[in-house]
Amino acid sequence: MKKVLATTSAPAAIGPYSQAIHAGDFVFVSGQLPIDPATGEFAGDDIAAQTRQSLTNIQNILASDGLTMANVVKTTVLLKNISDFGAMNEVYATFFAGDCPARAAFEVGALPKNALVEIEAIVYAG
Repeated sequence: MKKVLATTSAPAAIGPYSQAIHAGDFVFVSGQLPIDPATGEFAGDDIAAQTRQSLTNIQNILASDGLTMANVVKTTVLLKNISDFGAMNEVYATFFAGDCPARAAFEVGALPKNALVEIEAIVYAG
């Protein structure tokens, strides 16, 4: 059994995918670009602002299902420039207290809309 999660507090999907899927004890959050849902534009031009918005989008999607960032068990961070890792990590750390999720971070050739970061998450909801 699966349930599609959708909230106007995060950007709508820009393709044939869902913001997130709740399946069994897990929620799979699609990669979140740093788009501010109120404006449809990037939240800023630097990695800190974009990381904050991507994680806020994840946080809002989870809240729509009664979950918090404390439920996140794994994230994948895609970076346009791996040299932004330190600045991304500083912002990332403000979203997770205590036991942090497992994580992978990669530099990629390009991201949609030329974003600096995209973040996806796997969440335990059981």
